[in-house]
Amino acid sequence: MFGSTVKRREFLHRAGTASFAGAAFGCFGGGRHAAAAEQDPKPSSLKITKVETFALQHKLPRAIGPSTALYGFRDALLVKISTDSGLVGWAETADVGGTRGIIEDHLKQILLGKNPLEHRKLWRALWGANFGDGRAVAAADIALHDLRGKALKQSIADMYGGRVRDKVMAYAAAMNYTEGIRPEDQYPAEAAALVKKGFRAMKARTGRLEHRRDLQVLTKVRETVGPDVRLLTDGNGAFTLQAAVKFGKELEKLDFYCFEEPLPQGLNYAGYDELTRSLDIAIAGGEVLDSRASARDRIVDRSFDIIQPDVTLCGGVAEVLFIAEMARLWSVQCVPHCWGGALAIAATLQVLALLPPYHWGFTPDEPMLEFDTYENPFRDEIITRSFQLQQGHVEIPTGHGLGVEVREEVVEKYLVKG
Repeated sequence: MFGSTVKRREFLHRAGTASFAGAAFGCFGGGRHAAAAEQDPKPSSLKITKVETFALQHKLPRAIGPSTALYGFRDALLVKISTDSGLVGWAETADVGGTRGIIEDHLKQILLGKNPLEHRKLWRALWGANFGDGRAVAAADIALHDLRGKALKQSIADMYGGRVRDKVMAYAAAMNYTEGIRPEDQYPAEAAALVKKGFRAMKARTGRLEHRRDLQVLTKVRETVGPDVRLLTDGNGAFTLQAAVKFGKELEKLDFYCFEEPLPQGLNYAGYDELTRSLDIAIAGGEVLDSRASARDRIVDRSFDIIQPDVTLCGGVAEVLFIAEMARLWSVQCVPHCWGGALAIAATLQVLALLPPYHWGFTPDEPMLEFDTYENPFRDEIITRSFQLQQGHVEIPTGHGLGVEVREEVVEKYLVKG
């Protein structure tokens, strides 16, 4: 193998000498790599030194919204966890029902002084202190995942064993009711513009008008985009069970992909199991679920054909992955909800990188990214490189942690004062 002139003992002696020389060079040769290794803090020695929350708000030129309300502002709650090494982790959630207070008054005390790499210990402690507030835990969990990925020099998806896909199909979360504009004038034109931008799937709000009128608008949207664009619609709790069944049968004729949350939500999603049994169109829901515990009964009862846990609202990355795998056992698809800024999108993309196709066929039905298309500086300005649509898809970041870099001067710009 090594030639007749080189005996085995001599080869091993040479190899050992070379190995020692290499080690000696690394230790004593003053190489830049050795110096850098000595200067870098060991990940195992990290300590959390600060937990901060930032409430952001931006006024819209026109109020927009679903069937049940119009909103004149975009808002978000960001969380930043800092360590003694200088590494930081970021996250986003919604400040609903005192979320910010729970983080500031309870979760902060659990995290300060702890090692962010001891994730399992911290995860259990975070759930225990607040009787299961999924939004507060989600913010802490995502920021810890971001921080841990940076410390270990891996993306979140890579920390979970590697991504299944590098890009994901995006559906435009669009066609919101808009103050002062008739949906008949808005929706078809907006849909046509979205197709020109490259979207091959899009969602329209419905339920605010008399239902026959809403159906006329959706019919016009289908005629505008043609048969090859995937259409979804969101009722946002504006239907009775009987009206949702009747409306859903009309959506089936228009070949809509799914009918999202037409009945009032709430953690028990009453009536949804009967709705799914009554319609062929897929029923989607679950954006207000706060944990695997609340998701479990909805899956077992088949309240949804498509479950939509939101990574920023229901406990974070691991919780959504758990829900998705649990749903798979009952042949329920998982398409995570995502209505937020860049950090919410980044966290959702890391989850979507890990979800396998729904079946083994050659044309698998892949998970999709919900992509809000309305004015939102927390999506477009707050990170150094905003997400872009390319041929109907969005690339999944490969950088460490969430894979995005926050522009803190923009956070300061939109900070709610006082």
